[in-house]
Amino acid sequence: MSQFSAEERLETVIRQHADMIYRIAYQNTQSQADADDIFQEVCLSLLTKNPPLDDEAHLKHWLIRVTLNKCKNLHLSAWRRHTEALSDNILYENEDVRLLDEIRRLPKNHRNAVYLHYFEGYSAAEIAQLLGTKPNTVLSWLARGRKKLKEYLSD
Repeated sequence: MSQFSAEERLETVIRQHADMIYRIAYQNTQSQADADDIFQEVCLSLLTKNPPLDDEAHLKHWLIRVTLNKCKNLHLSAWRRHTEALSDNILYENEDVRLLDEIRRLPKNHRNAVYLHYFEGYSAAEIAQLLGTKPNTVLSWLARGRKKLKEYLSD
């Protein structure tokens, strides 16, 4: 029997992965308010769907997949298609703000691939599995993303 109750374990998981979930949501929505909403929805899914909490790699994969799906659902919603987002800037702790701002300028697939590879440490094969595509496609996204970032940062 585990030394922690299920409630304590869920709280620990949320605290441990909160920054990752929020950063992925923000990178995809480019809005602090939308990222807050996505974060809450992911936490609610964590509470209601009961993913396996014992396997850390599977749990992290599940959280990233749910976060990306919630972002996709937000972009497909009728409300989102008929509104314009307000631009807002967010400060990240212990990270290069300019670099993250430039990553936000990348197209969605390039942005997700670059972020998951360089900030979350996933390989191209793992990113391909997360995003539902082929590893070679992810490698192309990474190469194009790096090329664009180099252009953005040299300006």
